[in-house]
Amino acid sequence: MSKPNHPRMLAETEAEAVLRNIRVSPRKLNVVAASIRNLPAGRAIAALTFSKRRIAQDVKKLLQSAVANAENNHQLDVDRLVVTTAEVGRGIVMRRFQARGRGKAARVEKWFSHLRIVVAERDIVTKAERRAESARIKGSAAGRTKPGAETNEGAQA
Repeated sequence: MSKPNHPRMLAETEAEAVLRNIRVSPRKLNVVAASIRNLPAGRAIAALTFSKRRIAQDVKKLLQSAVANAENNHQLDVDRLVVTTAEVGRGIVMRRFQARGRGKAARVEKWFSHLRIVVAERDIVTKAERRAESARIKGSAAGRTKPGAETNEGAQA
């Protein structure tokens, strides 16, 4: 007998990749992860390619793995993938000691992190399309008045 199959936690249009025990602090990793959240996968890879941060190359490899999982395991369209979540978690803390003056010691903490990237298949909307949509909504809202707003014609002075 074996264990029953674990139900899939993601939607059918999503794929993920996880990287554990990365030797970087969660705060530093979260800066890189925040820069790719809600970006199309192609733009996110380009942003990571030209990032000056050391950890960006590992994040790029993980994002490429998530894209490959989406393409090969879930048959999703690579051109329509968007980074929906990039979660950073806290891993182990390696503690070391550094010698200080007068025979004392100071603790040095070396933080590890976990990273989980989820990509989903969506329609990618360009900036021009978003501007046109917001202009259309503003134009239709300008012709309406708020309900319950009366004029001051009958008000007494």
